[in-house]
Amino acid sequence: MTDKSKPTGRIVIAGGTGFLGLNLARHLADCDCEVTLISRHPPGENGRWNHAQWDGRTLGEWANQLEGAAALVNLAGRTVDCIKTPDHCDEILRSRVEATDVLGQALRRVQTPPPVWVQMATAHIYGDPPEVGCDEDSAFGYGLAPFVGKAWEEAYARSVLPAMRQVILRTSFVLGRGGALPRLAKPVRWGFGGKAGHGRQGMSWIHEHDMNRLFARAIADESMSGVYVATAPNPVSNAEFMREFRRALRVPIGLPAASWMVRLAAPLIMRTDPELALYGRYCVSRRLKEEGFDFSFPDLPSALQDLYNP
Repeated sequence: MTDKSKPTGRIVIAGGTGFLGLNLARHLADCDCEVTLISRHPPGENGRWNHAQWDGRTLGEWANQLEGAAALVNLAGRTVDCIKTPDHCDEILRSRVEATDVLGQALRRVQTPPPVWVQMATAHIYGDPPEVGCDEDSAFGYGLAPFVGKAWEEAYARSVLPAMRQVILRTSFVLGRGGALPRLAKPVRWGFGGKAGHGRQGMSWIHEHDMNRLFARAIADESMSGVYVATAPNPVSNAEFMREFRRALRVPIGLPAASWMVRLAAPLIMRTDPELALYGRYCVSRRLKEEGFDFSFPDLPSALQDLYNP
């Protein structure tokens, strides 16, 4: 790891006890950083980090953790891998906006705030464009996900201190040993791993190892600033993704699912939103390419083989 991608000091991760947060905490601890996690509930595993509790909405003792920290990383937000009831939609929005707002309030209470704030965002902000590639300059889409994405970034813009270095990572589907991928593996192993709908919808993805490296670089590299699309350089169609996933799992058969079948089965069996499978986007980061970020897993077969057949 080069110096400009090796963070140092004490890193505070808000919303840090989920899949991405614990992955990042382990990575930063391996870099000899001191890590503090802020979350509603203690982490489900013991590790080389401290923990402070918050409700994601109000100031409290947790705000003291920001004093003198080297960086703040904000991952707070309710998972979108759920049935989109009105209550869930409201919480998806509020959990992101209110957590970001209260972090901004906390930063204004400390004497020595961290010099950089790395903010999670979503590549879903681009909506569901028809077979068009998206980069940092692409137009936003229409619908719940783009609306939440825009509100999240607007909350960050009004909350971040002007003197802080600002990095926004519009994140795609993170492939890892936790999160949504193991849930998707279940129907694939049952033989239902064919294309969803027409199968042409784009799937932008990034391996968990590269996601950690990107976070680390955003923390350490003072030349990084502004918005980046956090995605590997080779997005694929849904049909190709499922084909490679079956190959990695060594499942020979994958029955396709028509759109109406996905709309029935996703909420009833997977307890999730069918649009996560039926909609998509092809994203490639222009800025990461220009700034020479070298992906360890630039293509889908190598990423899935590393996770399932290391």
